[in-house]
Amino acid sequence: MTSSTTPGLARFNTLADDEATTALHEVCASAAWARAILSRRPYTTAEALLSASDAATAALTTQDLADAMAGHPPIGRPKPGDPTSSREQRGMAGATEELKAEMLELNLAYQERFGHVFLICATGATGEQMRDAVKSRIGNSPEQERGNVRTELGKINRIRLTRLVTEGE
Repeated sequence: MTSSTTPGLARFNTLADDEATTALHEVCASAAWARAILSRRPYTTAEALLSASDAATAALTTQDLADAMAGHPPIGRPKPGDPTSSREQRGMAGATEELKAEMLELNLAYQERFGHVFLICATGATGEQMRDAVKSRIGNSPEQERGNVRTELGKINRIRLTRLVTEGE
């Protein structure tokens, strides 16, 4: 990211609040996170926006995290018609049927244990890497897993915000 305001960042800074809220909801489904990002506009640099995102993600309550996770489909099952989840989960697209079936089983076991979808920053990860991650994390305590979810959500939010303020440039 550059140290000066880019055209995409300038565009984001000048969106009406309702338009900016809609754009931010595509980044993260937590209303608390979006409010925190909106409250600090305008941003002078993309890095300032990403830092605000990190701070907002760190401040999310357990319920805010649940709201954020509700916006993410299970790994291996991107939302139909949603190019973002399809792009992010590209590593599962070429997976074998066996691996897809294993991920479905692991997703269900994880969801039963923790009460929410398995959240991982899937961008650039292979199906095998995602499978190995869920296998390694399913034995975590709920507290450990909340920390992992917060970290992964932060990575996802950074990638999506970067795309938001650089698209069309």
